Amino acid sequence: MPIRINPSILSADFANLEREIGRISTADLVHVDVMDNHFVPNLTFGLQMATRLGEVSALPLDVHLMIDDPDRWAPAYAESGAYSVTFHAEAATDAVVLARRLRSIGARAGIALKPGTAADPFLEILHEFDQVLVMTVEPGFGGQEFMESTMPKLRALRERVSGAGLDVWLQVDGGVNEETIAIAAEAGADTFVAGSSVFLADDPLDRIASLRAAAAAAEHAH
Repeated sequence: MPIRINPSILSADFANLEREIGRISTADLVHVDVMDNHFVPNLTFGLQMATRLGEVSALPLDVHLMIDDPDRWAPAYAESGAYSVTFHAEAATDAVVLARRLRSIGARAGIALKPGTAADPFLEILHEFDQVLVMTVEPGFGGQEFMESTMPKLRALRERVSGAGLDVWLQVDGGVNEETIAIAAEAGADTFVAGSSVFLADDPLDRIASLRAAAAAAEHAH
């Protein structure tokens, strides 16, 4: 499986985001955390910011909507040119209808599950999505500890995706560093969101390479 490293700009210097994206040129996508201070207790960027980031980024945008009413708002992010738009299962009225709408616009459609949300209701409809994001922290703030208790969920998703031969990326987000990325890769993740471990590193490119290597080693060992 290809391994994708998607640094989260939640940990970047907000006053210099174009420059910051330039510091992670070897990453696969740029992870953009959109928070509305309702679905999660934090407020970050909105549609205008994401649209402008897309205009200056050489990397595709992986937008993660931690917002209420994604049925209403998510399509605009797809229309703004985001490569991938992920919304929360807990917030969507009809996840399948929304995913189909995002795909029809031309974006990859992702569904995110909070640590306490079971994967079981989605196992039969995984083909409707291009990505499943297993949150490995409670969404809302960067810098939290990785929750290993979410790994059985990830394993169940990997078993279904691989067993059915689906092209669905399995992403983890929260507390990802060189130690925890190996745990997640071994459990079946192939797409990794890393924030502070990349942007706060002295050499972000070196850190991206070491994260990629740690994930690959764990995957091959498995």
